[in-house]
Amino acid sequence: MNVSQFISTLYEASHTHPNRHDMKIGILQTGLAPDELKPTFGEYPGFFERLLDGNGFTFESWAVVNNIFPSGPDDAEGWLITGSKHGAYEDHDWIPPLEQLIRDIMDADRPLIGVCFGHQIIAQALGGTVEKFDGGWVVGQQSYAFEDQEMTINAWHQDQVVKAPTGATVAATSEYCKNAALLYPGKAYTVQPHPEYGDDFIQGLIDTRGKGVVPDDLMQKAQSRMGQPLSNAVMAKQFATFFREGRLS
Repeated sequence: MNVSQFISTLYEASHTHPNRHDMKIGILQTGLAPDELKPTFGEYPGFFERLLDGNGFTFESWAVVNNIFPSGPDDAEGWLITGSKHGAYEDHDWIPPLEQLIRDIMDADRPLIGVCFGHQIIAQALGGTVEKFDGGWVVGQQSYAFEDQEMTINAWHQDQVVKAPTGATVAATSEYCKNAALLYPGKAYTVQPHPEYGDDFIQGLIDTRGKGVVPDDLMQKAQSRMGQPLSNAVMAKQFATFFREGRLS
């Protein structure tokens, strides 16, 4: 093999295997974990670092909920927006700049993923509508119908996207959530449920945030479902593929 052939081989290898370099993912933290659960589970960015471990990603997080923002879309190669106890439609001073950052990330062609509140705020920033669900709370393991498979993922929400933005396609639905996942082709992928949550964290939320807020029968139903296999690893693979290639599979 001569020098030119060797260089050509290296070029092909680097372009055939996108995982050969670490991709930096910026995590925009929009909520704070309950104080009682932090010693065991940590803060929300760590949930996603664990979920996406092994995919060749590095991470940096910004607590936008505390008005700590990156300088712009170029601070990371891909972006992820976490869940939150707040409503996307609430009057918080950090929400308008977050919506602008979302639009800037989309314009900059940086892949963007949103989970729960992240799913909702991305839709709202792009012209969709987020409201409290008429059917009330959705908690614990839920079944979601994707195009090619059923997934079981934990949920914890009352708000949801009731009107998807123009240009978004519905990637998954469930009995209690019509727009359970939205795909903005080549731009963003957002999901209402929490693939970063295990049953143990749902139990923690029931203990710390559920009582007196979520109806007792829904919490009991969620507890009765615990222990069934979750599809978290399958969705983690979707996330990783979208970050790397702008598609789900």
